[in-house]
Amino acid sequence: MEITWLGHACFQLRGKQVTLVTDPFTPQQGSSLGKISASIVTISHDHPGHNNSAAIGGNPRVVRSPGEYEVSDVLITGIASYHDNKRGQERGRNTIYVIHMDGLVICHLGDLGHTLQEEQLEEVADADILLIPIGGQSTIHATQAAEVISQVEPRIVIPMHYNSALEESAGALNKFCREMGVEPPAPQPKFVVTPGTLPVETQIVLLTPRS
Repeated sequence: MEITWLGHACFQLRGKQVTLVTDPFTPQQGSSLGKISASIVTISHDHPGHNNSAAIGGNPRVVRSPGEYEVSDVLITGIASYHDNKRGQERGRNTIYVIHMDGLVICHLGDLGHTLQEEQLEEVADADILLIPIGGQSTIHATQAAEVISQVEPRIVIPMHYNSALEESAGALNKFCREMGVEPPAPQPKFVVTPGTLPVETQIVLLTPRS
């Protein structure tokens, strides 16, 4: 599988036969999705930075709520969560997605606003790859992100929802790496992984946003 970060919470997961895009954003100044096609699009919540499914070509199946789905041999479980730590009173609901694809289990946390509750953790505990927000403000911050990682214990962690070009967000990345006890690894344009190449210990992978 080839994983590309398109920016914000948007990833392209390109498998052997299926391409899936998470949380396509509405283009803003300096950022654009470009021309992308997919078989499946997941939407974690109905905000402009996450719900631009119309921008994705290929007439994809759009998944936008909790539940169990099977699309083109890809199994997807949507798990109810919140966009804040007050049970959605401030920013509403958020859907976590667990995606079974090409022998890998990928968990996209969307704009998660709290650490995982027991029933959510049961659903995501098998995740090999965790796509996790670290920027704070409208999501969990670096310290909470490190706590979620210790809850899930994935093999690969890919931070999202921060902007390395902005000083404040770059600071969030540095703080996250300190919380994890590692030096920031060199960013790469894409990450290629198979079940056989998963590391034994949790590894942080930084991707350069394509947008």
